[in-house]
Amino acid sequence: MTFDFDTVIERRGTDSQKWQKYAGRDILPLWVADMDFKSPPAVVAALQERVAHGVFGYARPVKSTVDAFVDAMQRRYGWRVDPAWLVWLPGLVVGLNVTAQAFAQAGDEVLTLTPIYPPFMSAPKNSGRVSVTVPMRLDAAARRWEIDWDALERAVTPRTKLFFLCNPHNPVARVWRRDELERLAEFCVRHQLVLCSDEIHCDLILDPLPHLPTALLGDAVARRTITLMAPSKTYNVPGLGTSIAIIPDPELRARFVRASAGIVAEVTSLGFVACEAAYRDSEPWRQALLQTLRGNRDHLLDFTARELPGIQVEAPIEATYLAWLNVSALRLGDPIAHFEKHGVGLSDGAFFGMPRGSHVRLNFGCPRATLVEALTRMKRALAAR
Repeated sequence: MTFDFDTVIERRGTDSQKWQKYAGRDILPLWVADMDFKSPPAVVAALQERVAHGVFGYARPVKSTVDAFVDAMQRRYGWRVDPAWLVWLPGLVVGLNVTAQAFAQAGDEVLTLTPIYPPFMSAPKNSGRVSVTVPMRLDAAARRWEIDWDALERAVTPRTKLFFLCNPHNPVARVWRRDELERLAEFCVRHQLVLCSDEIHCDLILDPLPHLPTALLGDAVARRTITLMAPSKTYNVPGLGTSIAIIPDPELRARFVRASAGIVAEVTSLGFVACEAAYRDSEPWRQALLQTLRGNRDHLLDFTARELPGIQVEAPIEATYLAWLNVSALRLGDPIAHFEKHGVGLSDGAFFGMPRGSHVRLNFGCPRATLVEALTRMKRALAAR
């Protein structure tokens, strides 16, 4: 089958947060992690069939929806997920917030590595917990972001209760290797920390690297791990609000459910339908998407190296459709405003825990024509400094 990733879909004037941000301005939005591709045909068809049914009451997942997700985990990662482990959520960020409330008290600490997706730092603070960040180190010789293990150990205190992991990592597009995950697992077991592993980008690995679910590292870590997954990023359905917490330990699962009671909205019928069609029927589309993203990534890397002096891709983009760009050499006081002035909307690295002006994040999950135009505008922005 062939799929269309080239047609530019008009999203101006729609409910898109991504495009509404720059309404009335000639700015290409490459900021939020929301692709400009149509969702898989199987997902669209399943939603159309469900809408034709015409009744949209409170929903629960049917067996075929659960089976689609469980079967995908088995096929892709060799992970035998018991359906009883699943807690359905209306978004992955919800899962981070519920985890902070369920497994830490006010004043307790939640560890995470920076740079990091901003809700990893804000979720603990939302309920009076303390976010403790441990900066990663960039190994310039190896061109690889690394965990500073000594700093991580020093960060642990008697009030540390949780560790938030992002695998693959947003924004540095890093796939963590088995030895690193094993060391993190040992760290969490030794310090009796609950491990919350955000694996929402696990189906978007661009290099020939395996994704290893953290909970597969052994019973000791599985008993203290909450894995968060969703079809949203891979199949471009974030607006349908469907995510899954996989919690093997019954005590942890009960605490998680209690913490969510009365404050977490239910997943909608359309969200369940999209989830099932994504995991059950959309693998050919996913493979075609990965090829498109690899091509976009390679074009971005080549263009940046040749045409964007002062902008550096510090490490390989192993996964996701997000490029982490070092712009510190440009010495721009506000790189976001500068690139917006020249027609490109990016994410500010300061939101991810980095010094303002040092980094930006670029979303290349778009038709090639959009990416080419955005990079051309960035080139003009550099010439206009």
